[in-house]
Amino acid sequence: MKISSFGAPVALFAAAALTLSACAANETGNPGTGTSGSAAAGGTLAGKGASSMSAAQQKWIADYQSAHPGVTINYSPDGSGAGREAFTSGAVQYAGSDRPFKDEEMGAGKFAKCTAESNALNLPVYVSPIAVIFNVEGVDSLKLDADTVAGIFAGAITKWNDPKIVATNPDAKLPDANITAVHRSDDSGTTNNFTDYLAQAAPTVWTQPAADTFPAAFGGEAAKGTSAVVDAVTTGTNTIGYADASAAGKLGHAELKVGDAWLKPTAEAAAKIVDESAVLPGRGEHDLALKLNRLSKDAYPAVLVSYALVCQTYKDAKDAELVKGFIGYAASTEGQKAAQTAAGSAPLSEAMAAKVKASIDSIK
Repeated sequence: MKISSFGAPVALFAAAALTLSACAANETGNPGTGTSGSAAAGGTLAGKGASSMSAAQQKWIADYQSAHPGVTINYSPDGSGAGREAFTSGAVQYAGSDRPFKDEEMGAGKFAKCTAESNALNLPVYVSPIAVIFNVEGVDSLKLDADTVAGIFAGAITKWNDPKIVATNPDAKLPDANITAVHRSDDSGTTNNFTDYLAQAAPTVWTQPAADTFPAAFGGEAAKGTSAVVDAVTTGTNTIGYADASAAGKLGHAELKVGDAWLKPTAEAAAKIVDESAVLPGRGEHDLALKLNRLSKDAYPAVLVSYALVCQTYKDAKDAELVKGFIGYAASTEGQKAAQTAAGSAPLSEAMAAKVKASIDSIK
């Protein structure tokens, strides 16, 4: 069987959906039993959603396969929007999304796999920088402040030798060439996080609110999915785009200005945002949807947090057992280390991991 996922190398993004067998994990991070201490005897778990976390999902499921082949897990990285829709309709037992459900999307009785009185839970399990990727003739490194990034993607800065780009890259041989800015065409949590960064850090230039869909009025080249954006930037000329850093391959990664510093899209620089951000007000006790603070002086600002979307209470107790085991492993110390190795993601802090564990333990 196969799991649908893509590893960090760009070539893997062209692969068809894969499925791997796996089974539940325990509170020590061993993929053998669940966080509540119970081991799933067998069954099938279906997930769909964020392509950004494909490499991590592949690794998590491979670990499950190695530990216990009794559970089959299928994850299809069709995008965050597709994942939220599939979870809401009951097509899957869990979803991956680069943004949590909005307040208006939440509510008891809205999710087909959950009991009538149950709401969904948004649990952060994957933290990663979004790289501003580029492929510009004769340019190996690039420094961009927030206003310049916003101007490029808003279509206001159209030439690579624009004075705003030259000002922060005085030694670069910037060509007198048109900029091709590549963005996601699909409903994307990566786009939501990237536009949230622009809206917070460059509000006078980026006048649109954060959105799952890139504003059509700003133009640029559109590509569906992380892999297609990376491919368009790789095969194009004088291109720039945005993608989960794990998928960016050998493309150039721009340094972003934060205060007086220039930060690269590293896991360490990205991780700081999560602990400096607050849970959205009005959420239930075990819901961990975050409002990211992208104006921290020490943190890389273009960060995505991918959530596991699950039921607080499932109609089928078997679904609850499978979800608690698999998501429990993903959020465990061992699972987070595995994702860091496979995808370069930032492990959850000890404090956040404890909160996620308590939420997973509460699933029924």
